[in-house]
Amino acid sequence: MDILLTNDDGIRAVGLRALYGALIKAGHRVHVAAPMTEQSAVGHSVTLFSPLRVKQVEETGFSGLGISGTPADCVKLALSHLLPKRPDMIVSGINSGANVGVDVLYSGTVSAATEGALAGIPAMAVSVDDFHPEELSAQAEYATQMLDCEFWSSFPRHCVLNLNFPAGPFENAKGLKVCGQTSSTYRDWYDERNDPRGNPYYWLCGVIPPENVEPDSDRGYLSRGYITATPLTFDLTHAGYLQTLTRHLAEND
Repeated sequence: MDILLTNDDGIRAVGLRALYGALIKAGHRVHVAAPMTEQSAVGHSVTLFSPLRVKQVEETGFSGLGISGTPADCVKLALSHLLPKRPDMIVSGINSGANVGVDVLYSGTVSAATEGALAGIPAMAVSVDDFHPEELSAQAEYATQMLDCEFWSSFPRHCVLNLNFPAGPFENAKGLKVCGQTSSTYRDWYDERNDPRGNPYYWLCGVIPPENVEPDSDRGYLSRGYITATPLTFDLTHAGYLQTLTRHLAEND
């Protein structure tokens, strides 16, 4: 297959390089379009008020395009201008840090995959529950094998497969769980610190309270050592409330 590979951790990230190697080894034609610098948690933002610049990155065993923009920029520019042909699949990752629950709203990794899905291309976002991974070749091989699964022929249009690996060695993973997202949200706080000149600045911190996590959700299974797979769709309409809202507004008209 022709595969567009991207991420939000940047073109030199260990996760992207692991996926590149696994995809090439499996015989796929891989086209890399990834941010030149880390773009974690930028969501689905796109660049409107500055130019995008593209740099060819050639290293031993690797070739790709580094782009001075967001993950969504990378996919948009690649699909509309940089690639010689439309890819068969878009793969985003492997992200350092899980993307579960509400993470998918902030995640540049998931947003890059979503940009491809919105263009009608099958897409997969891949993450690992570790902010400092050093070796992801086994996870990359597993993700690559997922591309050959039969379900892709019936996978819904405009959907993303969100794949998450637990922390630790791949051989310690307990297996795959297909599951929904946790509904638990972050408990946020800001650390106030002072810079060398004595001026205050603020650093975002947060955690999803473990006691609020459903055991059969993505975060629940991932924390217990399972690989999780969740099909994501991006129609944000609350379908169950449409008729109720229509009735209430009609009464007040």
